[in-house]
Amino acid sequence: MSGRSQEVSVEAIRELRARTGAGVLECRRALVEAQGDLERAIEILRARGLAAAAQRAGRSAAQGVVDAYIHGNGVLGVLIEVNCETDFVARTEEFRRLVRDLAMQVAATDPKYISRDQIPPEELEREREIARSQLQEAMAGKPVQALERAVEGKVEKWIEGVVLLEQPFIRDEKRKVSDVIAEVVAKTGENIVVRRFCRFRVGEVS
Repeated sequence: MSGRSQEVSVEAIRELRARTGAGVLECRRALVEAQGDLERAIEILRARGLAAAAQRAGRSAAQGVVDAYIHGNGVLGVLIEVNCETDFVARTEEFRRLVRDLAMQVAATDPKYISRDQIPPEELEREREIARSQLQEAMAGKPVQALERAVEGKVEKWIEGVVLLEQPFIRDEKRKVSDVIAEVVAKTGENIVVRRFCRFRVGEVS
């Protein structure tokens, strides 16, 4: 073991494991690469999780669970289906916890779509026009490119609100929902897909 590896303390590995759920060896490697910087090590592990998720994204996910989350003495409820590749992973605590967190996310944030590619082009263009009309007066006299950048920034913020995978995670707003799923993909070794969800509130008309 190199001197640099020996600088990684057991306490640092333990804290990194507690915050990410990664294995001991993965935590040690990340801390060595980050030269002991805990936050940087977390970023390294998350990046590896995203890469692993991208590699598995095309694989079939036909197993999984449907979960129900009821909030507020029965005035708000969510049904959600999340798929994985095998029944074995579908029964694990890690996967079940993810599904419950996703149901709670839907209950709290009321997204309209799972992913950004589900947004109808006409709705996206309508939001772009709304943003442009809101910004034109405030940015009068500035270059067109600056206006368009501001418009796209505003549209991205709107997408963050209506697309489940793009939303900040309710338990840690520094991460997107897609990052949280990617981390579980990395841990389970299987593709995980949010298939569908439905949110009900007493008195709302769909």
